[in-house]
Amino acid sequence: MQRTFPALIAVAAACLFAACGAAAQPARPPPARTPNSLGADWRLQQDEVRQCARQHRCVPLSRVIEQLNARSPGRQLDAGLEYQGDKPIYRVRWMTRNGRRVDYLIDAATGAILSGG
Repeated sequence: MQRTFPALIAVAAACLFAACGAAAQPARPPPARTPNSLGADWRLQQDEVRQCARQHRCVPLSRVIEQLNARSPGRQLDAGLEYQGDKPIYRVRWMTRNGRRVDYLIDAATGAILSGG
């Protein structure tokens, strides 16, 4: 019996320490959708874009890039999914052939260019 008592005390102390340590640290809120497409959660955004396109709620980003290249030949620097209210918006940073950077905002549901260029 004496051998199990110290073990029980050690287990209880470890549980108490873990509970106190968890209580000392504030709970982290779930990650919010950031307005910046270069935010820390860019990988989650990529998954969200793929799922949105698979469910036919968003135009595939590849189609948007083709549309921008036809409008203003160049290349994509960055792209991400943002929201204006509940409306999904692609932000595409674009470099034209003459070296000008353009930030496009595109309605992700329709593919319509909202601003840029």
